[in-house]
Amino acid sequence: MSYILSIDQGTSGTKALVFDADGQAIARGTVPLQTNYFGDGFVEQDPGAIYNNVITAVENCLNDLEIKGHSKEQIAAIGISNQRETFVLWDELGKPLHPAIVWQCKRSVKICEALTQRGLGNIIANKTGLVIDPYFSATKLIWLVENNPSVKEVVAGGKAFFGTIDTWLLYKLTDGKSYATDHTNASRTLFFNIHDLQWDAELLEAYGIKNLQLPEVKSSSAHFGATTINDLLPVPVPVTGLIGDSHAAAFGEGCFDAGTAKATLGTGSSIIMNIGNKPVSSQNGMVTTICWSIPGRVDYALEGVIVTCGGTIEWLKNELGLFDDLKATTGMAQSVSDNGGVYLVPAFSGLGSPHWEMSRKASITGMTFGTNKNHIVRAALESVPYQIKDVIAAMEKDTGIPLKQLMTNGGLTANEFVMQLLTDVLAKPVSRSSMPDVSALGAAYMAGLQQGIFRNIATLRNLESNKVVLEQSGEPDNAVGWYQGWLKAINHKN
Repeated sequence: MSYILSIDQGTSGTKALVFDADGQAIARGTVPLQTNYFGDGFVEQDPGAIYNNVITAVENCLNDLEIKGHSKEQIAAIGISNQRETFVLWDELGKPLHPAIVWQCKRSVKICEALTQRGLGNIIANKTGLVIDPYFSATKLIWLVENNPSVKEVVAGGKAFFGTIDTWLLYKLTDGKSYATDHTNASRTLFFNIHDLQWDAELLEAYGIKNLQLPEVKSSSAHFGATTINDLLPVPVPVTGLIGDSHAAAFGEGCFDAGTAKATLGTGSSIIMNIGNKPVSSQNGMVTTICWSIPGRVDYALEGVIVTCGGTIEWLKNELGLFDDLKATTGMAQSVSDNGGVYLVPAFSGLGSPHWEMSRKASITGMTFGTNKNHIVRAALESVPYQIKDVIAAMEKDTGIPLKQLMTNGGLTANEFVMQLLTDVLAKPVSRSSMPDVSALGAAYMAGLQQGIFRNIATLRNLESNKVVLEQSGEPDNAVGWYQGWLKAINHKN
């Protein structure tokens, strides 16, 4: 029996899991990671701490593996999924030139404004599938070059090595022997051409970073090098999977075909829909990205970001005190027959896809003296399925590809009211995963495919699923009417 070690390096910590050849997790280790928040929206992490975080998580996982009677000598492949857009710069000796700049960092707002004023918006969108935004790596890298003279000198001299977190970990784990990334991580940098699958010289020139050293780009499932993980493993084991965490979640959920999508329901929500083997430019507020790749096959995706989902429910609890336990919200919502005409537009930090109204404020509309707290709680819960419906409808309009199935994961999927309304409002199959670590699973799938532990994607389809497929209720017409009310509320600017 061959095992796969999967490392999921996220913003708030690292999870390490061992999966067997049936795709089942048999050991785990988790370690939190410190993030440093400064004024002006600066967000950084220590590159050395990220690496050490991974080592500790793997050590904990391997200890768990042996306690359960398994041997780490059975580990035949390593897969890595990682927080996207966060990057590290280092020199020829492997020494970081600056702390890692995290995807959440907003330091490059003025850089984005300048790029837009230079008329680069269309060329960037056409080449990369992305929009000019502080979210993506390039704008923060340009800021660093313009504001840090020592970094500028090393970059100009062609001696600065760029890497997203997967690349940095691979470089460290292989003692500098491997310098590579995969298509998904490359596609989030704002200087990778998603059509010819190459770093784009024209964009690098436009950004003033043409001498930047960049990693070799491979399929998400490929041979990336071998490592003992700081001597935690008895022999070097090949790293055969690298993939960004949201893409890994899509692959782990089974987004293998055009029209399949995944939604992670957390504080916010990331929705990725597989659109097949050709990129499609969105006219409706999505970004185009690479969904995942294996040798000989690249699948593209549209991605929509919802800024506030579970965050709305937390606000009702913490700021309004409408309930003490999040679990109570299902019963509260079901205690009223409908929302009583009340709609909550959760633009607490603006609205994301497909609306992109980042200066909009949250609102509650339609209240009367007959409105009680249950109506407000229900309206808040309803805002989650409605926002997902908005994104899916925009994706279908962009591509002409109808949604086949939405696969969901994340904390809010435990709310029965939200999941039932989502199933009714989409009128398509919705599944809920009981697997809490789908990004790690997706990375394990990639690693296992390359090593032959999984023969092909058809094999993955046949693995035991942790999904529950939800049924539509007997009153789908109600959901259609309620959603029409939402559209009126969302289109009424406050």
